[in-house]
Amino acid sequence: MDLSQPPVENYANPKTCFFHVLFKAAALAFYILSTLFFDSFVIIFVVTVILAALDFWVVKNVSGRILVGLRWWNEIDEKGESLWKFESLDQQSLSRMNKKDSWLFWWTLYISAIAWIILGIFSVIRFEPDYLLITGVCLSLGIANIVGFTKCRKDAKKQIQTFASQTIATRFSSTIQSAFSVV
Repeated sequence: MDLSQPPVENYANPKTCFFHVLFKAAALAFYILSTLFFDSFVIIFVVTVILAALDFWVVKNVSGRILVGLRWWNEIDEKGESLWKFESLDQQSLSRMNKKDSWLFWWTLYISAIAWIILGIFSVIRFEPDYLLITGVCLSLGIANIVGFTKCRKDAKKQIQTFASQTIATRFSSTIQSAFSVV
């Protein structure tokens, strides 16, 4: 056994990782290959958008929680204003998240958005504005998840920093108090 090599970290949640990638790949693959099998734009639009919507739902409600410990949603309050809500695991749980799971989560979010941008550019080049509609809907769903989880991650980091500064302040305060109580 070679001790010079660090142990290889496996995925902690392989089923979640599989479904996180599955719907992204299915939407992209169906969109790319659909013109070989279907002449109907409506079928291509409906199936691709349904697959992208399933991906949006799985990422937002399942894989985001399990793979990176984050969850976001948007609510409209009684004044009609949009409120972003963020939820994350506590600091200790976030530090135990699997790095490979997290890497897969973030990279597939960005790579799929880039793929939809490229496919949208091809739609423009081929003068197919109807297919640009499909790529626009799919890209919008992907970007919504990117924005939501990025804001959620920033909020989680802010919570960790607040917790850390409060902990340091409490320890410093207790150290000062115990130093003066000895006197």
